[in-house]
Amino acid sequence: MSKDFLSYDEIRDRFSNAMSAMYQAEVPQYSTLLELVESVNREVLQKDPVLAERLGVNSGLARLGVERHGAIRVGTAEELVMLRRLFAVMGMYPVGYYDLSEAGVPVHSTAFRPIEDAALARNPFRVFTSLLRLELIERPELRQRAEEILAQRDIFTPGVRELISRYEAQHGLNEADAERFVIEALETFRWHHEATVDLATYRALQSEHRLIADVVCFRGPHINHLTPRTLDIDEVQRRMASVGINPKEVIEGPPRRDCPVLLRQTSFKALEEPICFADKQQGTHTARFGEIEQRGIALTAKGRARYDYLLNIARRQTSGLANEEHQRVLGEVFADFPDTNEALRSEGLAFFCYRLTEAGKIGGRQSGADMEELIERGLVIAHPITYEDFLPVSAAGIFQSNLGGGESQDYAGTANRDAFEDALGAPVIDELALYAEREEASRRWVLEALAG
Repeated sequence: MSKDFLSYDEIRDRFSNAMSAMYQAEVPQYSTLLELVESVNREVLQKDPVLAERLGVNSGLARLGVERHGAIRVGTAEELVMLRRLFAVMGMYPVGYYDLSEAGVPVHSTAFRPIEDAALARNPFRVFTSLLRLELIERPELRQRAEEILAQRDIFTPGVRELISRYEAQHGLNEADAERFVIEALETFRWHHEATVDLATYRALQSEHRLIADVVCFRGPHINHLTPRTLDIDEVQRRMASVGINPKEVIEGPPRRDCPVLLRQTSFKALEEPICFADKQQGTHTARFGEIEQRGIALTAKGRARYDYLLNIARRQTSGLANEEHQRVLGEVFADFPDTNEALRSEGLAFFCYRLTEAGKIGGRQSGADMEELIERGLVIAHPITYEDFLPVSAAGIFQSNLGGGESQDYAGTANRDAFEDALGAPVIDELALYAEREEASRRWVLEALAG
């Protein structure tokens, strides 16, 4: 990349900061949430100097203050393809395929995110992006009406289209173009108080599924939430009401553990916001909220299989329970899941990054030693690799609790990764392969360094 071009990491950092500022202005409760999370994180670090030291070694402290993810939903393949091109300007690529239809939400999704270690360390901002599955709308006339409405809109400004094409032609953007790109790109994610349809059409689409109305009835996809990262999601959940925020009923994901795994999420409930419809009637729409995430270690395919098995058991036992009882039962079910890094690693359930200790750096040649021996001798340490992706059941739970309704329609058995990739115009990256490559690269580096 030319020295006159900004790095995609810098553009992504500017965009995520601008997105946060815009969302705080549009949803003041999100500012309150950020303040609460920052306060809880500060208290956790003060009480746990070992955690603070570990985060410092792994660049976690720097990431903690900037780590965000957002989510949007689009209606057509054309919109999804243009988003893929837009995110590529910021070094964000489609990772993972998520079928939310299995949990009653008529979309399938990917996450646009950075994939290189240096890029994740610079700013790990990611956007969970869902494509509406029009084929799941049962009523043909309603499906056709939704298609007609979506065909009439363009969610991108002419300016951002021009800048994306310029980036692709010259493989970069200079300072002025990058600054304008951020401004133009933000318009796609901005909230609009005016719907593009009349109230009757909105209600008809909403009766099919509230998410369908959210995707179809507005000029753009509007970012529906942003997410700070917390070190203690249970404490944030407990305190939300005390700062005037209405939390969702339960925390999604695995239970609280000594060694956190995957992703835990909660949120404050979506706001009911005034809308003016195309026929000048007034109404409300519920879509936007603030989320909190707590990330743990990435699990291998073996680890995910065990997690999914236990989660299915827990879902049957926790349905309808309040959060405290929900978490207690969840913890009991997951008691069978190892809760030390040593066990997770030895059983092949999680991914680790291998590094030389200070003793290892000065220990001389260790040719022929295997990794377990090197760890036992204190020459190598295994650090958990943070999970950077999402959980479909958890995402669906967040969506359902923030759409203003409790419906959960049966779309089971409709996963279609091929159709999603056709719409995207590119394959999605296998997230497990990324973690495995990172682990193996660290293993090779350590062994080669010690072999001299």
